[in-house]
Amino acid sequence: MSNNIFITGAGSGIGAATACLLAANGWRVGLADRDGQAVQALTEELGGMARGYCVDVLDRGGLRDALADFAGPDGRLGGLFNSAGLLDMHPFAEASPERMQSVIDVNVTGVINCIHTALPFLQAHGDARVITMSSAAAIYGVPDLGVYSASKFAIRGLTEALNIELEGQGIWVCDLMVGYVDTPMLSKADHAAKSVELAGVHVTPAMVAETVREALSERKVHWFVREDDAGAQAVFDETPIEERRDLMRPSTGY
Repeated sequence: MSNNIFITGAGSGIGAATACLLAANGWRVGLADRDGQAVQALTEELGGMARGYCVDVLDRGGLRDALADFAGPDGRLGGLFNSAGLLDMHPFAEASPERMQSVIDVNVTGVINCIHTALPFLQAHGDARVITMSSAAAIYGVPDLGVYSASKFAIRGLTEALNIELEGQGIWVCDLMVGYVDTPMLSKADHAAKSVELAGVHVTPAMVAETVREALSERKVHWFVREDDAGAQAVFDETPIEERRDLMRPSTGY
């Protein structure tokens, strides 16, 4: 079987950290990012274990060509890691409609494009994994991250449905539900939500990469990088649905 994985958003942050970890552990990695220079630099760093592609997750034709090239003659793909994503942390009334649309385009449509385009290669493998970055923001909607939360709830729903639907085709679909991660997407944001300071940033890309490595060999539908995030999910699950907003308000500065 092919010990290979195609990673979107591989130019920096979580995607790059995951590519480095997996390449060091014998995985052949396909690096996909719309930042061609970043992809080229990482490809050169990883050498023969990596192949880079300058491609946007919204470009279905580009994705198809990249996946076919990476899968090679046997057409098998062992893993797909949907790491590409956008974040917006403005109050809804102040948010740019264009930016909100981009968040939905990349975080939802981009993931759908990648999974659907990769299906033939994943099916050919027989024991493949699809891993997608979701978020702790998919536990309960987060103020100042309304559209981002919505995008991650969409990923949660897609993951749960496809986990059942595709299991019989030899594909295990799962996601990673994690709090704020110390990545350029967060540190370079033009506005930070109040919850960033209140919740803190306790996760590094390396921690997420380790969780991805676990998810490639074990089976869970939802993976939590930190026990605190898993604990938050448990607390919300145990709380009557109409009372959950009272848990979220103080933790987000509202």
